[in-house]
Amino acid sequence: MKKKTVAAMLMICMVLGMTACAGGKKEEKTSEKTENTAETPEKEKEEDSTGTEETKKKAKESVRLVSVEDISKYVTVGEYKGLKLDKVVSPVSDNEADVEIEFRLQENPEEVQGASVETGDQVRINFTGTIDGKSFEGGSEQDFDLIVGQSGITEEFDQGVLGMKKGETKEISVNFPEEYYDSEVAGKSAVYEVTVQKISRTPELTDEWVAANTESKTVAEYREAVKKELQADAEEMAGYALQTQAWNQVLETSEIKEYPEEDIKAAVEAYKALNQEYVDQAQMDMSEFLRSQGITEEEYEEECRQYAEAKVEQNLIVQYIMDQEDLSFEDETAEEVQKELIQQYGAADIEELVEYYGQTAVNESLALLRVEKFIVDNAEINEKTGGSAEPAENEDALEEDGMYDTDEDSSNPQAETEGAETEDDVVEG
Repeated sequence: MKKKTVAAMLMICMVLGMTACAGGKKEEKTSEKTENTAETPEKEKEEDSTGTEETKKKAKESVRLVSVEDISKYVTVGEYKGLKLDKVVSPVSDNEADVEIEFRLQENPEEVQGASVETGDQVRINFTGTIDGKSFEGGSEQDFDLIVGQSGITEEFDQGVLGMKKGETKEISVNFPEEYYDSEVAGKSAVYEVTVQKISRTPELTDEWVAANTESKTVAEYREAVKKELQADAEEMAGYALQTQAWNQVLETSEIKEYPEEDIKAAVEAYKALNQEYVDQAQMDMSEFLRSQGITEEEYEEECRQYAEAKVEQNLIVQYIMDQEDLSFEDETAEEVQKELIQQYGAADIEELVEYYGQTAVNESLALLRVEKFIVDNAEINEKTGGSAEPAENEDALEEDGMYDTDEDSSNPQAETEGAETEDDVVEG
């Protein structure tokens, strides 16, 4: 295992972004046990049993991200209303549409009959490999799919498959280079007995293919449809970037005075518990794992503290804005944000997210997104196309006061970005 920096090593699902660690291990209510600033699923179930909507509403309204009431004692929050933000939408070119179409064609290869294998074909094979007449680990597979020319085995292997037909069996000799990634076979010679099971090939883009596989009828119509899809994606990404920009401005102009130690302690404990789960999966103890990474106990403790401070600072700012603006977990906008979060994660409902990531993480995500939407909705948005310095020609987007209407464009859920940055990361794993 290569040595890494402390920050890089401890990024194990620190705060889960929309794409990072999405398939990670469940939180198993670690946060609920260690962070007592949010309602637990068990508490919610107890309240549900009262049978009154009012009780449930009060329970949700009472959720707080921090343990303190007087947040101004701990942080000076920067200006968050009337910010000047740039929304940059990149126009989609014809070439980008063509690249996307080619990708879709490659993703849907069609089986060909009576053909010989060509470079780029997707081939399903059975193979048995031997070295000095003996089989070796990983040397044999059944129903193995590969793209000829990109098999990852060796160039000799791919060249040997070329020209074969369905049902044909052939012996292919290869010489593994000394620097081959698998040290067990590096520098050795092997013989593979290969049988071709199926040959599939990227289809040609024709009106017939379009009509049979898409909602369009012609290539030209399909190209325009794909271009519109990509443009919609670009609009969505611009919305994500706008929220990131909005939060960063507030974060950069805010100043932490001190941290509520109760919250710091809870965040540190939750983070350590999460890291311990991954170390346990590696069947190591923490001290052994840290040594393997070249990280001292002191560096580990400092990284945990840094994580906790970043998390608590975010929660302080978010809670402050929610308090000042009387932002609710129950209003129409909050429900909209909740739906967007559910959609982004492909969950059936909010309960599924709670079960997987924990109530604390979900509460923090919803609150952050709710605040971001408020900031964007109260900002002056300068619409741009690509990298142009000129505002987009969109007169309909201007309100009477000269501000851009962001009611539709700024309602996107949280952007997916890497790292432990406290705005871009939404649900923690």
